[in-house]
Amino acid sequence: MSLTPPDFDPLAIVVDWLDACRVGDLDALLDMYDERATVECGCEKVSLTGRASLSAYWSSRLERRSLGAFALEDMAVTQDGVMVDYRDYASNSVRIHFRFNSTGQIMHTNCGRAHQRLSA
Repeated sequence: MSLTPPDFDPLAIVVDWLDACRVGDLDALLDMYDERATVECGCEKVSLTGRASLSAYWSSRLERRSLGAFALEDMAVTQDGVMVDYRDYASNSVRIHFRFNSTGQIMHTNCGRAHQRLSA
């Protein structure tokens, strides 16, 4: 296992992800995900795989986003990705863990309400 840093900035990718969510740009958001990406949403107890599932999941949330949605609260690099506290589409406080593939696309996310514990 290599300990060299990746050739991409995972924090910048997360900021771009939040920006795409904030403005409701579904295409830009989906382009950030690997084609085999998985999403585990502890908030709504769903697991998703692939672009079609992610599109259905995100399109309804982006359409219903509230004022102040997708505001960044905290962000930290972890051993295998980035952990982010932010406001979701309904302005609830959420913690999400991002993992990336070698080219900087999102490979996996795991989210839950900020008071829930997440396994990285």
